[in-house]
Amino acid sequence: MVCMTIKKADKVIVISGKDKGKTGEVLKAMPRDHKILVQGVNLVKKHQRPTQEAAGGIISKELPIDVSNVALIDPKSGKATRVGSQVKDGRKVRVAKRSGEIIEE
Repeated sequence: MVCMTIKKADKVIVISGKDKGKTGEVLKAMPRDHKILVQGVNLVKKHQRPTQEAAGGIISKELPIDVSNVALIDPKSGKATRVGSQVKDGRKVRVAKRSGEIIEE
């Protein structure tokens, strides 16, 4: 299993690609593939056939992007930051390198 510093429900900013500068919340993390699904980022149009459960039509959905193309948003400054780790009270916690703030779990 690959160690990823970005987890589900984190706020991230896209730092490269067609959606550079967009921010969103991580909906799903896929550490085995080294990819994440971010709300409102990497949207594509999908032509969907009608089924008994859902109507047909053209829908927009997010596709996964590589975790190297995003950066975590610093909780203090609101800018992109790298992630470090420290041991606090016997637990390993994630820390924003920009401000030194502990990232909420």
